[in-house]
Amino acid sequence: MKKIFIVLIIILFLTDIGISQSNIPSVQLKKLDGKPFNTSQIKNDNKPVILSFWATWCKPCVKELTTIADVYQDWQDETGVKLIAVSIDNSRSVAQVKPMVNGKNWDYQVLLDVNNELKRAMNVNAVPHTFLVNGKGEVVWQHTSFSEGAELELIGLVKDLVKSEEAAK
Repeated sequence: MKKIFIVLIIILFLTDIGISQSNIPSVQLKKLDGKPFNTSQIKNDNKPVILSFWATWCKPCVKELTTIADVYQDWQDETGVKLIAVSIDNSRSVAQVKPMVNGKNWDYQVLLDVNNELKRAMNVNAVPHTFLVNGKGEVVWQHTSFSEGAELELIGLVKDLVKSEEAAK
């Protein structure tokens, strides 16, 4: 019964019934090395992208990204999904981002949204806030907060998205 419910939810999002899909806005951010990065460059060879907004001071955010890190390689092998972690740490706490990412061995692309431009453009009000983006660059699902097992729902959505996109070809 739970699988049927999840499939119905996915169909609702993927068929765009009453929900407007939008692309990731074009905003200038920075990479961990300080180099500029425009979000229009977010691509994954027509495969899904998970965009996770987080902060070093947000315990659920760190828990979510750490939990996903344990299975991320399997997710990539199975679906080709790419996770991009967008830090919303401000100028006072942004110096903690790189040491945390390195210390946790997160194998994600990490972007710095110090001025909260992407956060505002995507209407992120609380973190963690996770978006699932399809191969066309359209946001098809989003979720706030994190609890144990939420990563299983997320990978289920990614797998269903990959199947639906392959079926549409």
